[in-house]
Amino acid sequence: MQSWTALRLTGFDLGIFDQAVRAYAHFELPRSPIKNVHHEFPPGFSLLGDHFTPALALLAPLYWVWDDPRVLLFAQAALFAVGVPVVRRIARHCFAGADPLVVRRAADLGGLVYAVGWPLLNSSYNGFHEVAFAVPFTLLMLERGLARRYGAAACWALLLCATKEDMGLVAGAFGLVLAVRAHRAGDRTGRATGVALALVGPLVSALAITWFLPAMGGPEGYYWSYGSLGADPGSALTHVLTAPWVLLQVSVTPFVKVAMLAWILGTLALLPLGSPTFLLAVPLLAERVLSDNPNHWPVINHYDAFLWPILVTASLETLARFHRNRRTAARRWALTALALSSAAAVVLGLGLLVRPDFWTPSPDKRPLATAAELIPDGATVEADNTIAPRLTARTDVVIADAVPRGADWVLLRVENRTFPFASTDDQAARAELLLAHGYTEVWRQDGTVLLHRTTRTPIPGMRVPGPDSTPVREAVPEDVGANLLLR
Repeated sequence: MQSWTALRLTGFDLGIFDQAVRAYAHFELPRSPIKNVHHEFPPGFSLLGDHFTPALALLAPLYWVWDDPRVLLFAQAALFAVGVPVVRRIARHCFAGADPLVVRRAADLGGLVYAVGWPLLNSSYNGFHEVAFAVPFTLLMLERGLARRYGAAACWALLLCATKEDMGLVAGAFGLVLAVRAHRAGDRTGRATGVALALVGPLVSALAITWFLPAMGGPEGYYWSYGSLGADPGSALTHVLTAPWVLLQVSVTPFVKVAMLAWILGTLALLPLGSPTFLLAVPLLAERVLSDNPNHWPVINHYDAFLWPILVTASLETLARFHRNRRTAARRWALTALALSSAAAVVLGLGLLVRPDFWTPSPDKRPLATAAELIPDGATVEADNTIAPRLTARTDVVIADAVPRGADWVLLRVENRTFPFASTDDQAARAELLLAHGYTEVWRQDGTVLLHRTTRTPIPGMRVPGPDSTPVREAVPEDVGANLLLR
């Protein structure tokens, strides 16, 4: 809510998810004009062709109660909070047989570290994403596995597959770990469940990527970000088989990838490495360190929240093993992990909550909220990415970008750079172009302009995606991925 109040939440991505879930609430496929128009997807393109996220439909009834983007923020907070008692149960499973005081302390500290974990704070800071479901589903899968409730564990694993197309790999890794543990314990039911999940999880991911997404209109190779390995999956596999050292080379270049891994594991004092459960994190980490997309490298986005349930569970399992063997070492390691994770949480989230300047919009953003109130309901709008979520509930809004779209209203900053423009000069040029071709300036304040289209004069370069549009990928700014903690 601090990010909402301070106008930090934007069309990419809160506006996109708001439009998608609102469509579900009207019993339609999840479509987002913000996504479709900016990336030149056809008008009817469904976000199910972008990512395999059918779990988002579970949020649709909330819009029947409150039709507002903030409902997603509260829903995500609630879904994260669901994990607290689950983590406490995981701690009790791990420390079963220990003194009651030790069990209680493990549950208390495990729940605390999870609840104020910097990955959850970062994800909340940046708005809403499908990770909202992935976090509790992963925890419930792990907890039911430790409780040897294999049917329930399998159900949560399958639900996890419905949160994003790559989560089947996590479910498959969970099945592998479950099968090995059950085999060692002589548990035939657990072994069978684990083997089934180890096969089904990756199969679901493969079907989602190769069949479902294309069937829903997803362009082939649109999200392929592994050009350092090959131009496509086939050539990448051939490259890796013939020169396996390329995996290590790509994983450490640029060095920010190494820093990312050090931060993720170091803030828990390397404890996750002591448990087989860490295997579940390997596919997600590999996706990021092998990626050419700089957005995947910093630790200030929502991607680490996918890892957080796995890392916390693995840490608790490692501490429990240490406790059984060396009581003093376990205590010291636990305190180190608590100190490091708490320090990271303060730097990346908790500290911001007590800073008054983070509760108010910056001077360049305040006029956007004022101008947005002047736009009538039902209008078509090209809006600054920063203000787009404030308009999704009552207008047909897309974000203003490099291409004029001919909307009735255009709300834009011209003195402060905004995504996806490359410079403020481009933003100012856009306003001048529109003023010369049918738009009238109806409001201006502190570098923010609100334009209204009064005549249908042709606009040079204007384009609205049609049925045969070819999707385009986002050009990542040069400063992204250069700094581990750059917001």
